[in-house]
Amino acid sequence: MHTYEAIPFAIPALDGISQKQIDVHLGLYQGYVKHINILREQISDLTKQDAEKYAFAIESCRRRLGFEFNGMRMHEFYFPQFEGAATPEPRESTLGIALTEKYGSWDAFIAHFKKVGMSRGSGWCTLAWDEKGKTPHIWWTVDHELGTLADVKVLLAMDMWEHAYMVDHVPAEKAKHIDAFLKNLNWKKIEERFSAIGH
Repeated sequence: MHTYEAIPFAIPALDGISQKQIDVHLGLYQGYVKHINILREQISDLTKQDAEKYAFAIESCRRRLGFEFNGMRMHEFYFPQFEGAATPEPRESTLGIALTEKYGSWDAFIAHFKKVGMSRGSGWCTLAWDEKGKTPHIWWTVDHELGTLADVKVLLAMDMWEHAYMVDHVPAEKAKHIDAFLKNLNWKKIEERFSAIGH
């Protein structure tokens, strides 16, 4: 059986996000990787033991898979965005132009992204490109798997679970987390994701 492994990320010192916060967050990411492997092993083991007897347990494991798997994958979008240090906003790039066309201006795009990021509760604020619709979308994902859009390409993922910022900020200060997140982005990583799409 294939085993998933946690990816090592080369994250530099960040402005407004402490190393302790990053270390705690990386540990949580590694937990998602660990648990997707555990769930797949349990499904296999229970099926071999007695698929009919353990049908409910197997189904429960399958329902949990989306949470753990997407938790793993969303963090694999999140952490690379800090690698290589922050770069200027790509306002005049192909991506910047597409976002300006959709939201009216680059600043309006950022304002909307921040507004969605301030949604109540835990979740993810994500920017993706819809290849079929030829347009970007910003949306809120509850947990990791509820509210995801099918058949889109993730460009930018901002973790708004409390574990992403509570070492540095209390929940009432999550706007500070959003500002720190945006300030530390290597936008070239986001541009590379966009360039890899046949838009």
